[in-house]
Amino acid sequence: MDKKTEILKQYWGFDTFRTMQDEIIDAVLGGKDTLALLPTGGGKSICYQVPALVREGVCIVVSPLIALMKDQVANLRQRGVKADAIFSGMHYREIDRVLDNAVYGNTKLLYLSPERLLTDIVRDRVVKMNVNLLAVDESHCISQWGYDFRPPYLKIAEFRELIPKTPILAVTATATPEVVEDIQEKLEFRKKNLFQKSFHRSNLSYSVLQEANKPTKLVDILTRVRGSGIVYVRNRRKTKEIANYLLKKGISASNYHAGLELGERSKRQDDWINNKIRVMVSTNAFGMGIDKPNVRIVVHMDLPDNLEAYFQEAGRGGRDGKKAFAVLLYNEKDKILLERQFEQSYPELGEVRQVWQALGSYYQLAIGSGLGESYDFDLTVFSKNYQFEIVKTYNCLKLLEQNGWLTLSEAVHLPPTIKFIMDKESLYEYQIKNKRLDVLIRKILQTHQGGYNALITLRRFSELAYALKITPVQLHTILQNLDQEKVLEYTPQKDKPQLTFLKEKVSAENLDFDKKMYDFRYNRQRERIDKSIAYAEFPLCRSEQLLKYFGENEVEKCGICDICTGRNSSELSEDEFNRLQEKVLRLLKRENLSSKEILDSFAPKYEKKLLMVLDYLYTEEKVKRDEKGKLFLK
Repeated sequence: MDKKTEILKQYWGFDTFRTMQDEIIDAVLGGKDTLALLPTGGGKSICYQVPALVREGVCIVVSPLIALMKDQVANLRQRGVKADAIFSGMHYREIDRVLDNAVYGNTKLLYLSPERLLTDIVRDRVVKMNVNLLAVDESHCISQWGYDFRPPYLKIAEFRELIPKTPILAVTATATPEVVEDIQEKLEFRKKNLFQKSFHRSNLSYSVLQEANKPTKLVDILTRVRGSGIVYVRNRRKTKEIANYLLKKGISASNYHAGLELGERSKRQDDWINNKIRVMVSTNAFGMGIDKPNVRIVVHMDLPDNLEAYFQEAGRGGRDGKKAFAVLLYNEKDKILLERQFEQSYPELGEVRQVWQALGSYYQLAIGSGLGESYDFDLTVFSKNYQFEIVKTYNCLKLLEQNGWLTLSEAVHLPPTIKFIMDKESLYEYQIKNKRLDVLIRKILQTHQGGYNALITLRRFSELAYALKITPVQLHTILQNLDQEKVLEYTPQKDKPQLTFLKEKVSAENLDFDKKMYDFRYNRQRERIDKSIAYAEFPLCRSEQLLKYFGENEVEKCGICDICTGRNSSELSEDEFNRLQEKVLRLLKRENLSSKEILDSFAPKYEKKLLMVLDYLYTEEKVKRDEKGKLFLK
């Protein structure tokens, strides 16, 4: 047994690697820059975690999601692997400790959020580390062609200059051909090197059901399809409404979204994983990094605004290889709502400048300050404070993020920490003079590792307060007073989203925006929405549509989706659709024609069906329009 297989067996309990994992790991260990494109559940994390343990040194993992980073660190530690993470909201002292362990300790995997990559403290320490691999998780975030572009990812190439001999492994579950090329270019691969597993899922049956009454249909689906399930909805309010509706219908369900407290989120997630709850109704905040192989049904109650996210979420079904179902419930209102939300997503630049100005006032930032600073951020409180409309404010923040001015993370939970800064003698004298506080100090030192000079994490804050017969609020006040008296340094817990400024504060009129890039992102999102609508409306094999979207053109019909099995009756069958499409393409092969000229070439009864075919051909860019508005073959 070779070293990498020994490690797989020792830490994960597997005797063999999954498809492509072995080859990807060999490429990385051979020093090759590598892009691994594996679908949801394909075991991407193993591809960098195993090499990290094979080689001496530390593997740096760039990841955009704090919750995912923390989950992976916790899972690795449970397996006996030393792992740590640095992300927005952490105190400088904690960052300093984590980096010291990576330089001088035995840390094997260090997770970094992208906005932390080029901070001075990280740059200074990285050059002292023995970095055996740079792994980029969710690497599609580096591409402006992608659906989840994050400007801090563009700094990774500059970060590589600090570790020039270290290979890079980029991993993602969803990437179109343009994004695949862009990832390798933006990460400055020394040589292109792609491992791509087919997105085809032979056990996953896709369906789109036209439904006016979605909740009733959902109950019908969950009654007929047994087993664990996920129901995705667009907003937090609907998670609770749908979960309560299912409970009334006798279906075990709970709801999940990023606004819940960390402890409650963890409990609900664990209950679902351990089958105490059958169905989780969630926003897209749920599912990342969760390994539950026996999900039998994934239902989307709303039309997604891009097929990348839909494919990833639907792909959480049937990861054990057994039959599973991915159902999209759709009606005409979805299309109208998606169009409206799209327009709202691109507010006027004047409105963006207003929000930027308000942020400066909100955090009392002077011009030239703020670079690299992170703050707790509550969107509702901020919007109410400045009488901004919440949705518009959020979209303004996303535009500021896309232009590299700031980054807004999900809620981050950091337990409170303390560090005694008095020397041992002075602290002893302080305890004698302050009998009331002596009990507290002794209790902390007795129950927490580290002692006088180390940073102590108070993970059981409420239990400590209970043992001292005071409330958590009183304990917080006491620790604040001890901090002011220079007995210790106290950092209260955090449990809010973090807003990090990536550039120095400038005046609103000097806020620089790339209008060309704004237009590019607008048009790309328009294309993604059109593709999403086409997926829901065109009577073509669902799996075939998805695979072609991701560049797999030589594919066969799946035979198990609603179209292939005839479960979804349509006024236009797939055979008729294909016949009309072939005739239209033959006409256009001879000459450019307007839509009216094409319609006039067929009997009037085919008009509605032909419009669907023409809409599809134009959406799929198989035809284009010339300067006179006539269609021609691309």
